[in-house]
Amino acid sequence: MEIVIRAAAAFIILWLVTRATGRSALGELSSFELVLFIVLGDMVQQGITMEDRSLTGSLLAVFTMLVLAAALNYANMRWPKVGKLMQGRPIVLIRDGVVDRKALHKERIGLDELSMLARQSGIENYSSVRLAILEASGKISFFTQEANAAS
Repeated sequence: MEIVIRAAAAFIILWLVTRATGRSALGELSSFELVLFIVLGDMVQQGITMEDRSLTGSLLAVFTMLVLAAALNYANMRWPKVGKLMQGRPIVLIRDGVVDRKALHKERIGLDELSMLARQSGIENYSSVRLAILEASGKISFFTQEANAAS
């Protein structure tokens, strides 16, 4: 039973850590961040199972995490307000060519990073952007004036 409690506590802490890292960090992980999350998982595993190196202990910890993840996904699907609370809402970063610097600062996104993502989407300058939205997944969706006129 102790492994289940430790796994549940680790699940909550890891969820909070991933939320605290910000959406843009989760949208595309750098090599370093990927390694960091893998190492973090290994460190958490040691804290959950402690000296129990048995297959039963490991499976119990994994099963607990999977059940909690499934319960969280179900709650997100079943109750939209819970989903918005757990996953967050989309945030407008650019509206009609004007960058919302407060939103960028709050989400810890640099202007250089936003510019790079815009260029990768084929956008040369912000004046052509009708909307840029930071999705709950961490990806940024760009909607241009031209796309609006073609509709």
